[in-house]
Amino acid sequence: MKTYFRLLSFAKPIEKYAIPYILCTLLSVLFGALNLALLAPLLTTLFNQNAAEQVVQKPEHFYEVFKMMNYYSWWINKHYGIYRTLQFACSTIIISVLLGNIFRYFSERIMENLRIHTLLNLRKAVFNNVMNLHLGFFNNERKGDIMSKIASDVQVVQYTVTGTLQVVFKEPLTLLSYLVMLFIISYKLTLASMLIIPVSAFIISKIVSRLKEQAVASHETYGNMISYLDEALAGIKIIKSFNATEFIKDRFNKENIRYSNIIRAMAKRQQMASPVSEFLGVVMVAGIVLYGGSLVLANDGGLDAAAFIAYIALFSQIMRPAKAISQSFSGIHSGLAAGERVLALIDEKPLISDAPDARPIEEFSEDIRFEQVSFAYHEKTVLDNISLSIPKGKSVALVGPSGAGKSTLMDLIPRFIQPQSGTIRIDGRNIQAFTADSLRALMGIVNQDSILFNDTIFNNIAFGKQDATPEEVEAAARIANADEFIMATEKGYQTNIGDKGVKLSGGQRQRICIARAVLRNPPIMLLDEATSALDTESEKMVQDALNNLMRNRTSLVIAHRLSTIQNADLIIVLENGRIVEQGSHMQLLEKDGLYRKLIDMQTFSAN
Repeated sequence: MKTYFRLLSFAKPIEKYAIPYILCTLLSVLFGALNLALLAPLLTTLFNQNAAEQVVQKPEHFYEVFKMMNYYSWWINKHYGIYRTLQFACSTIIISVLLGNIFRYFSERIMENLRIHTLLNLRKAVFNNVMNLHLGFFNNERKGDIMSKIASDVQVVQYTVTGTLQVVFKEPLTLLSYLVMLFIISYKLTLASMLIIPVSAFIISKIVSRLKEQAVASHETYGNMISYLDEALAGIKIIKSFNATEFIKDRFNKENIRYSNIIRAMAKRQQMASPVSEFLGVVMVAGIVLYGGSLVLANDGGLDAAAFIAYIALFSQIMRPAKAISQSFSGIHSGLAAGERVLALIDEKPLISDAPDARPIEEFSEDIRFEQVSFAYHEKTVLDNISLSIPKGKSVALVGPSGAGKSTLMDLIPRFIQPQSGTIRIDGRNIQAFTADSLRALMGIVNQDSILFNDTIFNNIAFGKQDATPEEVEAAARIANADEFIMATEKGYQTNIGDKGVKLSGGQRQRICIARAVLRNPPIMLLDEATSALDTESEKMVQDALNNLMRNRTSLVIAHRLSTIQNADLIIVLENGRIVEQGSHMQLLEKDGLYRKLIDMQTFSAN
């Protein structure tokens, strides 16, 4: 129940929907029960023309008020005659049915609005929380599973929450109103018919008992399928290159078969509940006809033929809410299982968050300093006691073999990750004293992978600065050496570049990314192997763009090709998470250490 009430909290302000829903449902149920209750005086009028003179007179006690239908029939018959009584009874039934359906329509409209409102809040909460999580979370989770929770599981939850509300309030109320009417007509017959209800409930509960376990498995399997689909679409070129199409298809199909088997097993149990409840209902009706018929034939059970027919009509309707309640138990298990997955994602807390007293940083004026900084992934040390200074306006390059900790060191500055020990300071203040948004606003980042969106060139460059003017975007593109190829495209800056920029070459994509960083005009640039994946011609164009970008800015550069960072003011050489050398290009060559070794290796491989 704790999970259910947490999910229900996303329906707030629930009273905005609950109060009108309750009123409309009450009136709908009242008129719905009234329709069938009017059958008794109608049938009495038809079967016995003297019935109006034989019914109970105006009730004198409170407990007799429920016999108003008889009094209604008696009063009309007394004043207007039998034929007019028939007309009034039929007219009343038509009006009652009309009002009942009008109020049912409004109650369902209100519930649908509540369902949409709940879905809106829940999906917003889970997506917002996912966007606030630290980068490390996404390294450990399947993207497809996250997508499944936000898209599919949330959809299941919304129907469970609102559907259960309907069942919890409307169906029991309908059931109760019908039972009251049945008791009024014949308490003996009603008590006898209720003996089978506990047996029916026990049988239904046994049928749906394993549904939650199966629902959990179905949601997990569906998440795996979405993950495989995402990986297949993202890596389609590699899949075909390595002739792995059959392997990928087989992997997806196995999960698809597993998911189908689970759904089939769930459907088997869910669909069994309805026929079983219907069969039990027929058994009850048969028993009622047998026992009620004996009361009518005996003519001493306080039950006449007209009342008995009305009783049967009412009892046939009582099975509908009873069946809805039994079916809701089968549906709620799937909803709660999906809800637990969604809530787990909402409850996931970012490991990196702003301190309560964090303040925005307005400008960068002195330097960036690492003071005895260490970082480890689980048990593996990646950075060990790093101390260095990056003065404002200087270009600092990080070099070293793969796995030396270069990218990790760079990721510490915008607080994508946090050190286990040591301090990183900007202008003498610990970066954890600043808000993350204001800290990252000081930085422009260009990665090895060109991260672009399925949108126009203009919107990709203006990403993060939605108020950018066309003149500003074009100026940034010229600095990034991108304006010429952009203008050569079909629609210029309004050309759509496709998924992840697939319509552009690698060098063009990278220059779009550089233009995006230029437009932001940050004082600090972080360049992580921005040219390593490019051919020689593209690299020259991108390197020229990077040189324009770094001009008059503080830059931290990770370079795959060491020839591109020889003009850096300071080169830091990392090995096994430690700084082993630092200095200018010429100074490091004279030391004849690791840097010289790396230069010689690249020179030899180039020859």
